[in-house]
Amino acid sequence: MTVDHLNQLLLVCSLVLLVAVAAVRISSRSGLPSLLVYLAIGVLMGQDGIGNIHFNNAELTQVIGYAALVVILAEGGLGTKWKEIEPALPAASALALVGVAISVGVTAAGAHYLIGLEWRQALIIGAVVSSTDAAAVFSVLRRIPLPARVTGTLEAESGFNDAPVVILVVAFSQAGPVSHWYVLIGEILLELAIGAAIGLAVGWLGSWGLRHVALPASGLYPIAVMAIAVTAYAGGALAHGSGFLAVYLASMVMGNSKLPHWPATRGFADGLGWIAQIGMFVLLGVLVTPHELGDDIVPALVIGLVLTMVARPLSVVACLTPFRVRWQEQALMSWAGLRGAVPIILATIPMVKGVDASHRIFNIVFVLVVVYTIVQGPTLPWLARKLELGDGPEAADLGIESAPLERLRGHLLSVAIPEGSRMHGVEVNELRLPAGAAVTLVVREGESFVPLPATVLRHGDELLVVATDPVRDAAERRLRAVAQGGKLAGWLGLGANGAGR
Repeated sequence: MTVDHLNQLLLVCSLVLLVAVAAVRISSRSGLPSLLVYLAIGVLMGQDGIGNIHFNNAELTQVIGYAALVVILAEGGLGTKWKEIEPALPAASALALVGVAISVGVTAAGAHYLIGLEWRQALIIGAVVSSTDAAAVFSVLRRIPLPARVTGTLEAESGFNDAPVVILVVAFSQAGPVSHWYVLIGEILLELAIGAAIGLAVGWLGSWGLRHVALPASGLYPIAVMAIAVTAYAGGALAHGSGFLAVYLASMVMGNSKLPHWPATRGFADGLGWIAQIGMFVLLGVLVTPHELGDDIVPALVIGLVLTMVARPLSVVACLTPFRVRWQEQALMSWAGLRGAVPIILATIPMVKGVDASHRIFNIVFVLVVVYTIVQGPTLPWLARKLELGDGPEAADLGIESAPLERLRGHLLSVAIPEGSRMHGVEVNELRLPAGAAVTLVVREGESFVPLPATVLRHGDELLVVATDPVRDAAERRLRAVAQGGKLAGWLGLGANGAGR
């Protein structure tokens, strides 16, 4: 590749990213998950589109898709609040295991008896489309308030069910006879146990290390967090466990551990997650050949109808009724089983394995995901309101961030009081900081507290001073003056900057 080719590639990639970012605004207004816009960009770039790019490397697509899925699961785990999903864990686990089994069986039966697919192909399709997608679900549901049990269950389910589905798809795509059901169950449980153990261990060790090791730059913390998450995936996969479950759990542990520089880490992970989604969906759109989809539209609609109207509701009712979940919540969660990137990525596995009619399987899954996302996505908020699950105000997340303060035109100053400083013994109100600056926190002997005006400062204290942009320099000069001349600085020979007059 020449330098000119590289420059052209960078230009195309940057333009695609800009268009994709702008597409988020369109999807938020229409209620459609943004994945459809990204897929459309890929299709337009493909061989039937204006880009005329010929790409049919399913193996490379699978590798890139797996890498993107690791990043997406890591970002999702970092943003998962333990207090919200803890009550929903039993129900979500049941949906991710028993619910997946029911969905695979019912969908495969429909594909076999209604479409006429062979059992292996029917089982592959049933497994591929049984995984829900958190990004697709919450890009629609975030616009309306929902009960915590509903959001917690859907979020945990989407994080957990990728692992058993991947195991099933790989097992059904192997050459030779399919393993007995009890063998598959044993393999799934073993891989889940290994992945969970490694994910929790890596997450705990990573959190402990990040809290006790001071890195030289704050920008290294987000990189370290993502590296730990990827380590969990690699460790789980190499140990013949579920790497996807490992990365999700490790990220969830770190996301609930009060890590240093957390706002920067969260923003970095969010940005990587968006890049992974955009790149993955665009690549999947390029891989598909639109003119070959015509014969697979009807089979996709029939299988999708069985999945949406029979398999998903049956699995939800069977798994959630023992937990006494209200029928309104069950109805919403039945309709909220959106399919997104994961099924399309998993549909490349039989193509790589050389399964008969694997290209048709990919086309059916592609059409199914697109059509039923268009149908389900915009109607989810309407259904939530009709079921009286979306009415009433709910406190929204404030998005509190400790730094930076540039957007607020403010500065956070950290001031240490060493031995010999004449700030020792000075009360906070005697600092006489300019209007627009204030001491907001004092850290003393490892304990922090909000000071009163009469709080006396001591050697070893560390002050956090917030100052507006216009008085930032004046506040720093005043602090230096008091440190050198005491509380009478400015009156007995020292100026505001601490120097002699």
